[in-house]
Amino acid sequence: MQLFIAISPYKHLVNDDLDHYIEISNDIDLLLLRVPMSRNLLCNAIDYLLTHGFPRDKLMVHTDISVLELYDLHFIHFRENDEQAFLYKASHPHISVSMSTHSVHSVERAKHHHLDFVFFGHVFESSSKEGLIPKSVVDIKIATSIDIPIYAIGGINQDSLKVLPAGFQGICAISFFRDCSIQEIEHLRKVWHAYV
Repeated sequence: MQLFIAISPYKHLVNDDLDHYIEISNDIDLLLLRVPMSRNLLCNAIDYLLTHGFPRDKLMVHTDISVLELYDLHFIHFRENDEQAFLYKASHPHISVSMSTHSVHSVERAKHHHLDFVFFGHVFESSSKEGLIPKSVVDIKIATSIDIPIYAIGGINQDSLKVLPAGFQGICAISFFRDCSIQEIEHLRKVWHAYV
């Protein structure tokens, strides 16, 4: 089971970005590459990661099934309620298929279609969701009672993790994992173990 999922910022990744994820690769459990890059540039980034020691089994791509299959990866993530996710999971049960969710209904749909896990959020105020109200404690409680692994997303850091409502199996973050050091991730893991 994956616990700490780093999500790349939504931008063209340069070598400095990739080097950072290589540096922290032992301390994260998955890296979701969610970028506006062309397929060729994304492949170049994956080639760079793999040739510089990033573990293949920790790579997750967003939506692009052709890249998943080209690199023989095991994890793919989709937008909320993307029918592609449901169809792909049905025909490729051995691949881990996950989805972003923003409502209890979406979590229920993901479970119904046998997806492996979902991101649910945003759970705290987040720079990527500026001005939008985080999920209520009631929504979180209902969502986490559904029998599918749920990962908290939105505003996750060392402080917010201490007040994260119970029931999540792991966490996802863009800013924290983009900006953190190995020592900060190790500290976050200690906070996480106190949470669970």
